[in-house]
Amino acid sequence: MRILKYLFLLLLLSLVALSIFIATQKGDFTVERSKVINSPKSAVFNFVNDFKNWEDFGSWAVEDPEIKITYPQNTIGKGASYSWEGKSGSGEIKTIFVKENDSISQKMNSDGTMSDVFWSFKDTVGGTKVTWRTKGKMSFLFKIYSAFNGGVEKIIGGLYEKSLANLDKTLDYEINTYSVKVEGLVKKPETFYLHQTFTSKISSVIKNYKIVSPKIILFCEKNNLTITGKPFILYHTYDVVNGLAKISICVPIKDQIFTSEGSDLYSGKLEAFEAVKTVLTGDYSHRQKALDKTSQYLNTNRLAPDATFSHLEIYSTSKTEIKNPSKWVTEIYHPIKPKVEAIKIYKTAVIKTEEVLKTEPVVKTDEAIKTEPVAKPKPVVKKPTAPKKEEEESEF
Repeated sequence: MRILKYLFLLLLLSLVALSIFIATQKGDFTVERSKVINSPKSAVFNFVNDFKNWEDFGSWAVEDPEIKITYPQNTIGKGASYSWEGKSGSGEIKTIFVKENDSISQKMNSDGTMSDVFWSFKDTVGGTKVTWRTKGKMSFLFKIYSAFNGGVEKIIGGLYEKSLANLDKTLDYEINTYSVKVEGLVKKPETFYLHQTFTSKISSVIKNYKIVSPKIILFCEKNNLTITGKPFILYHTYDVVNGLAKISICVPIKDQIFTSEGSDLYSGKLEAFEAVKTVLTGDYSHRQKALDKTSQYLNTNRLAPDATFSHLEIYSTSKTEIKNPSKWVTEIYHPIKPKVEAIKIYKTAVIKTEEVLKTEPVVKTDEAIKTEPVAKPKPVVKKPTAPKKEEEESEF
């Protein structure tokens, strides 16, 4: 019995000593990992910038099928966030700063361990170099966990290595697999819609669409407005040189309405128009290739664009229906001027009175017509010809 007491006391002292040792250890840490991702920088940046994509590459989510992830309304850009609960713990992360196509700064709380998370994206040979760095201070529980699992460098570094490998694999196929098909001339019917209009960087259009379109849909649901199709973007202008576009993010509705004064949503009406339809199957990052192919079709077929607006994009299959970017479908419509058929015009002959007077004899009906007597031909009298003298006879 006494031996058990000594063993218990020894164990207790060991735990206390270990706790003191762990508690006095330096809790600050910095972990960094980098990898070249075989995809364009804009595509990689946009994918990472949306927290809804993290469950597709984050190793803590990929390896835990029972993880519970909660998304707020905003998951993209500054102010975006999400939280999770899984077998390896729970936590929350929030984006506090974004530099377009360059870097992202975030704050994370993972089971009480606070850290600053930083992403950078750089063009390099073979794709995009992605650097993922975390700097923070370990909680007491995390110190214990790291002490028994090889240290913070191994724990967090291992998670980042697996996650970056998943990111490369996901983007290499999903982002780079696409197709573009020009389907030719179509007629778009008249459409009523609710919209929000503003000027945006072309590179930020999709991000803005993901933020604004859910707000318009929620407005329709709260006000019992019937939505008649997929959300779309109306490009009023498209300035490639300056990278800017004036856009309206729209949701089609059954009937035209009038919104209250001061609202940032307005009602609009799109008249029926003729357009060239192009279908992009794949990630939105290939949209410019679809626009270029449409321009070639217009030039080849000598079709004149209608300057009423630049073009219209309908997201018929998007991330709300399917996660895989390779299966997203975007319909693009370029308005054109209707062809005018040539009509032959026949001019009636005009007879000028003056010409008639010059070419036709004038007949007077109120005066007697004077005529010259016609001289009869004199008879031709043939004069008799003198008879020829006979030749004198010869002397011989």
